[in-house]
Amino acid sequence: MRLFEAAYPFQDDVLALPVKDLDATAKWYADAFGLQEVERREEPAPAVILERDGVRIGFAINGGDASMDGAAILVSDIKRARAELKANGVKTANWRIDKRDGKKFRVFFVVAPDGLCYYFHQEV
Repeated sequence: MRLFEAAYPFQDDVLALPVKDLDATAKWYADAFGLQEVERREEPAPAVILERDGVRIGFAINGGDASMDGAAILVSDIKRARAELKANGVKTANWRIDKRDGKKFRVFFVVAPDGLCYYFHQEV
């Protein structure tokens, strides 16, 4: 069963989140999030694209500030997502219910070692 449903950028581009080291990034996200590398490119900036369940997230050496960026990741099973991340040694925070646009979402956050922030969410 698919876990990742979609990924939305906090800033401009979910396929160009700012990082400093593509190899270290690809390894961490494979180990932590279960993403697999599907593409590397050099233009317009060195980048690696990772994927899980058909959802792509990309990282680029583009000079951006990782602490000001990240993605919202919609999942099919928020409890499974949190348990999987914790089993992979990832710290999660702010397990709560958010309300927006008349809907309720179960959510939690992850701040990756590169400084990028992730908002995992599922409508309840």
